[in-house]
Amino acid sequence: MADSSFGVTAERTATPLLSRLLPAACVYWIATAALGLMFSLPNAEDYVGRDNDDVMRLVEIRDFLAGQGWFDLTQYRLGLAEGTLMHWSRLIDLPIAMLIRLFSLFLAPMQAEAAAATLWPILLMPLFLFPLGLACRRVAGVTAMHIGLGLGALFLFTCVRFMPGSLDHHNVQLTLAMWIAAMLIDPEKRRTSYAVAAFACALALAVGAETTPLVAVACLSVALQWLWHGEAFAASARAFGLSLTLSISGLFLLTVPPHSYGVVTCDNLSLGFYALSALGGTALFLLASLPGRPRRSIRLLFTGATGALLLLAARIVAPQCLGDPLGTLDPMLVELWLRGVTEARSFLGEAKAEPEMTGGFYAVGFLALTVCLFRVLRGEKRELHLILLGLVGVAWGVALVQIRGAFFANALSILPLSLLIADLRRVSAADPKNVGVACGYIAAVLASVPIVWAVGGLVSKQGWAGATDLKALSAPGIAGGQAGECGDPADMALLNTLDAGVVAAPSNSGAEILRWTRHRVLSAPYHRNQKGMLTELHIGLAPPAEAKVFLRGAGVTVLAFCEADPQTRSLIGLKKDGLYASLARGEIPAYLQPVGQAGKGEFRLYRVLPD
Repeated sequence: MADSSFGVTAERTATPLLSRLLPAACVYWIATAALGLMFSLPNAEDYVGRDNDDVMRLVEIRDFLAGQGWFDLTQYRLGLAEGTLMHWSRLIDLPIAMLIRLFSLFLAPMQAEAAAATLWPILLMPLFLFPLGLACRRVAGVTAMHIGLGLGALFLFTCVRFMPGSLDHHNVQLTLAMWIAAMLIDPEKRRTSYAVAAFACALALAVGAETTPLVAVACLSVALQWLWHGEAFAASARAFGLSLTLSISGLFLLTVPPHSYGVVTCDNLSLGFYALSALGGTALFLLASLPGRPRRSIRLLFTGATGALLLLAARIVAPQCLGDPLGTLDPMLVELWLRGVTEARSFLGEAKAEPEMTGGFYAVGFLALTVCLFRVLRGEKRELHLILLGLVGVAWGVALVQIRGAFFANALSILPLSLLIADLRRVSAADPKNVGVACGYIAAVLASVPIVWAVGGLVSKQGWAGATDLKALSAPGIAGGQAGECGDPADMALLNTLDAGVVAAPSNSGAEILRWTRHRVLSAPYHRNQKGMLTELHIGLAPPAEAKVFLRGAGVTVLAFCEADPQTRSLIGLKKDGLYASLARGEIPAYLQPVGQAGKGEFRLYRVLPD
């Protein structure tokens, strides 16, 4: 039978439709999308996701559609007068902007945005399901394919990153992570699979630096496969290395402005990530092209020397990127902002704040790691499970430090757990009277679904009523909702009646103010806006007379005070004589003039009067 570029064998006409990959993936996609829309749209309060990043992405796309340049990622309405250079990629802005422009041909602007925001995560679902089903079918057949697609569909349905309105780049990164893992466990080690995996690695780096550990493990896995197999794997290693070098080079030229070619940044694609990726890909290509079929000891020598040279290059080109990516964050921001960000919590922080949700983030990944290790020790598909052990392990390790890594660990865990469930199903079918095997099969299925652990945690805390508490399941731990966020439509309408100026407001509300008004905001929760965030914090902490100096220096025209905001409450508790504490007591300094009527909105708005 003919072999396609993805290794999908030609199907005979008698083959059942749902035994074929593409029709099966489409069925799971359509069902997942339909259920997602059915559950989310009737109760939706907005067409954009609840995460600040979803809102800020829309603001960035609006600026792009309004004529801001491809290479100009400065958010001119965020921070101090010079604005804030964002670290996000136009590669995400472009397709969403194209959808908005398409729908704008026959819909009003806001309706066009709503249609695009709803459709975008739905369009990513089949791109996640296809490689998952392909990998499971390649390794263990049609049954495993359906098990993988079923677990994948449940993951998509319950994952906030794929809910309507999710415009942030994490859904694209999750999709690329699945492509990387699925291509690397191709049992036939096809060159096309490894070329696709390398392209997905390069694209993941170009979209966002969060996937760097995963990409590093993927590259290391391919290098170790060449080290072990030698000439038998050389063609696939060359395909991976060449594809990585060409892809990362093209994406670097496509997304980095020429004047920044020599600049090293650690939170997006820049010279540092480009140089190491291109050097690593080229080195792998050259190693796999060595003549004479070198022995494994020689391959070990060359691989070790190459790794040492890459580490040396990293120390020379981008030494600042070898430590904590947020290590340069001001200690004041770490204490008053970062520690309050849900997705930045560590395992211990989550266990302390929301112990009932800990299982939903960590249990499935731990189970997958256990299964991979057990199978490696037993010699069952050892190489495949070693690769998955590395990929799931690095994602789970990142999740121990920052909970955002749990989404990647849960997604990648579907692959080894699908293979386990397929084997248990086969054993159970062969011995249908064995109750223990049947119970093990059912338990494995349930334990492989993150939302089952989350529901179990809520039941343990709230009783059985927690099992139907969809709001608790979607916020704040799962959805990343912003507790205490202010800025209802009445506030935004009132802000729009004021002349365009500079608003000092809590960082949680900054993106919404940018979205709904013409004003510039000092603060929004982005690490590149340290100056603006620190200025807003100093305004709240300083006594009224000193706060006036900060307001004047930053050119603030409107102060939006939100006592319900968690960060504002922290500032009030820290400094009883600070401006925010004074406003909470109803003590308004003479240079602030109330705007509107108290109680009409969540904000209390004050115009900053001139001297």
